[in-house]
Amino acid sequence: MGQKVHPYGFRLGVTQDWQAKWFEKKHYTEMLLEDMKLRKVIAKKCVDGGVASVIIERQGNEIVITMNSSRPGVVIGRGGQRAEELRAELEKACGKKVRISIKEIDQPELESLLVARNVADQLMRRIAFRRVMKQTIFRTMQAGARGIKVSCAGRLGGNEIARRETSRQGRLPLHTLSADISYGFAEADTTMGKIGIKVWIYKGDIIPEVRKEKESATAETGEVSKTA
Repeated sequence: MGQKVHPYGFRLGVTQDWQAKWFEKKHYTEMLLEDMKLRKVIAKKCVDGGVASVIIERQGNEIVITMNSSRPGVVIGRGGQRAEELRAELEKACGKKVRISIKEIDQPELESLLVARNVADQLMRRIAFRRVMKQTIFRTMQAGARGIKVSCAGRLGGNEIARRETSRQGRLPLHTLSADISYGFAEADTTMGKIGIKVWIYKGDIIPEVRKEKESATAETGEVSKTA
């Protein structure tokens, strides 16, 4: 039996923040379906934009969407044309006013979703999967990651029997809540069928704010007792 927990959901509310920042009791299901529609439109329209995450906030009747992208210029387009087309498409999908904010990602090599998509693109160009995995791990570790694991599953190398190949380097503490683990999944549509790519990247540890406040408070009380 495989007992797996999503690294993002496991740390939600501890070291990870919500990607949908709104609360509703009566119309929760409607708003959830609306969010899913908006995310599908963004995924369809911004295939080449390198969008790693989409954060949706609701302020009254207005929806504020923050997109973290490695290619903000591609998402915005010349003179903001593509961004305006995307906004019109999103408003058509949900029937509400939409405001878009695009933020640039400093290190796309440390975003697991972008890394997984990059691996998928190379596999679709018929590059050897072992070579792709090795190069991906090298680039991510060079960018400053503490550890990485890449897993490819499917008809690798055109074999008739599907199998899974996994390669890893460095530390990957998946059971540690304070560990900053980025997880991404992508699919490569090859001539032999689909190949699923999973990527885990360990960036370091995050100390929650509550713990920091407690530590500072204990340090202050210790100093007071010493002076007294």
